[in-house]
Amino acid sequence: MKEYPHIEHKISWIPIYAFDKLDGSSVRAEWSRKQGFYKFGKRNGLLDDQTPYLIQAKDLILEKSDQFDKIFKDMRIESAVAFFEFWGPNSFSGWHVDEPHRVTLIDVNIYKKGMMSPKDFVKTFSDCDPAKLLYTGVMNQNIIDQVKNSTLEGMTFEGVVCKGEKVFKIKSNAWLDHLHKKCIDESPDEEKANKLFEFLR
Repeated sequence: MKEYPHIEHKISWIPIYAFDKLDGSSVRAEWSRKQGFYKFGKRNGLLDDQTPYLIQAKDLILEKSDQFDKIFKDMRIESAVAFFEFWGPNSFSGWHVDEPHRVTLIDVNIYKKGMMSPKDFVKTFSDCDPAKLLYTGVMNQNIIDQVKNSTLEGMTFEGVVCKGEKVFKIKSNAWLDHLHKKCIDESPDEEKANKLFEFLR
């Protein structure tokens, strides 16, 4: 099953579609014309009992299966991988608590064609409760400042994912500060905490 590509931090000054970056865990589901959604995975590997919260994602995705079946069949494709963010009100940087969660569509990879363009993604899946589109246009300093200062309209806590010729993410200062504090709390060794922060950011 296709894995979600790594997203760079390096900002590109290009025309982009900026989507709200929901704060949770990446999950994926493979769809085929014959079987519908039939295989479910986390970022690396398949969903299993070792991930007690993420295992819920399977049922949450299957609840949406009729809608996706119609769209994919109308597109006349044989296979696709849909990527979702699994998140709850108190999810943070891959940490989850015991509470109701949701899955939100963030991207779709079509067999033999690759990842859908952001324009086609928005047009095709607008009724599937996808990640919110917050801005379209050339990346500029004003948008960067709004994301970092958490003032971009419609943005949640973490930041945005920008998609165009390149894909990159921008995170809010508040989210990064919160992550750094959590790393310090998790590890009294400041050096180890800083390394964990750099890995997770």
